[in-house]
Amino acid sequence: MAEPVMSPEAIAAASEQLAGKSPQEILRWSVDKFHPRLTMATAFGAEGCCLIHMLAEIEPAVRIFNLDTGYQFAETLELRERIKDRYGIAVEMVRPDLTIAEYEEEHGGPLYRIRPDQCCHDRKEIPLQRAVVGYDAWLSAIRGDQTRQRGHHGVVMWDPKFKLVKISPLLGWTKKDVWKFVLDHDVPYNPLHDQGYPSIGCQPCTTAVQEGEDERAGRWRGTVKKECGLHVIEVQDGGGI
Repeated sequence: MAEPVMSPEAIAAASEQLAGKSPQEILRWSVDKFHPRLTMATAFGAEGCCLIHMLAEIEPAVRIFNLDTGYQFAETLELRERIKDRYGIAVEMVRPDLTIAEYEEEHGGPLYRIRPDQCCHDRKEIPLQRAVVGYDAWLSAIRGDQTRQRGHHGVVMWDPKFKLVKISPLLGWTKKDVWKFVLDHDVPYNPLHDQGYPSIGCQPCTTAVQEGEDERAGRWRGTVKKECGLHVIEVQDGGGI
């Protein structure tokens, strides 16, 4: 098993030190500490677009990638091009080994309908595991108020699933904070956000939400599933992270 590039004590101290700091301060610390062995995964949500905007000013050479499952909305893929035009940053598209046609032929049809956890594992988790090989830390755009699992994160933590340090600069932000930044800085964002999609994943597993619903109510609607698995904390050795 890979050993943390920082000791558990150093990770805890950094998380405590950075709690309450601005995302830009957290990003500068991350770049100073880990670049060029620092990477970022983005699903092109509004939060991720905010971080891309900040990184374009702090260190645009940080490698940013998207897990392209093959099931993404056309609007999501078009946003990649708008980000490239705006910031000169070409987000790398990381894809599974099998195309959608090959994957569905192997399973006798779309697996997301009957085994969505397996589909997410095959088309998101495994590609992410490969994408972070050789890196010491990855940046995530999660907010702590999005789900119960995300609320248990630290700003800096050891990610045992992907075996590197995970840094969440927007952990203390709210949805209101995100959209204020987007509007104040004219950050490119997915037009589906204006059509009732506060949280956007794969097209077959994402619906618009109604007024008063939780912002992730449209993800895997009709199921208890609210996470693809990338941000689920794995507890080891009786409770340590």
